[in-house]
Amino acid sequence: MQRQMVVAQADCPARRVPDGTPITIAKDSFVSITQALGGNYTVVHNGQMLRVDGTDAAILGLKPETLSFPPATDDRIHEEQVWEALGTVFDPEIPVDLVNLGLIYKVALDQDNKTVNIEMTLTAPGCGMGPVLVGDVEYRVRKVPNVETVNVDLVFDPPWSRDMMSEEAQLETGMFF
Repeated sequence: MQRQMVVAQADCPARRVPDGTPITIAKDSFVSITQALGGNYTVVHNGQMLRVDGTDAAILGLKPETLSFPPATDDRIHEEQVWEALGTVFDPEIPVDLVNLGLIYKVALDQDNKTVNIEMTLTAPGCGMGPVLVGDVEYRVRKVPNVETVNVDLVFDPPWSRDMMSEEAQLETGMFF
């Protein structure tokens, strides 16, 4: 993608790369789009590299990522919707979602507290984008009806390997052999 300058049409939530600190890009601010991957955007604003979730892309005049669920018919969290949300979070360097990469180890629902507990890993323990990925997971899963809290536990046991990837992901990345 060629760099593109845009103007924020409203206050836009973002997270600083690589530590994931939440930042707000103020309305009428200029930002430079440096990367679009997996529906998310990496931008530069005031000398900082930030990640804007694709569901907020319209604020920057870009095509938004659609993540919507039917209206809740009960007060329960539905696990299939959590997995659907997780399937929209992409690794920032590999154009494959976290589910197909095999990075999501466990999803546990606490219906009484409206909480989703997730165990996930990274492709490498020293991955500098870990906080951003955790933030992406929290942000997207909170969009599931009836979810009030998302807890992500970053674990490294068992260590991730390419064998944990779906066959489709292995084919897409050229790691199927």
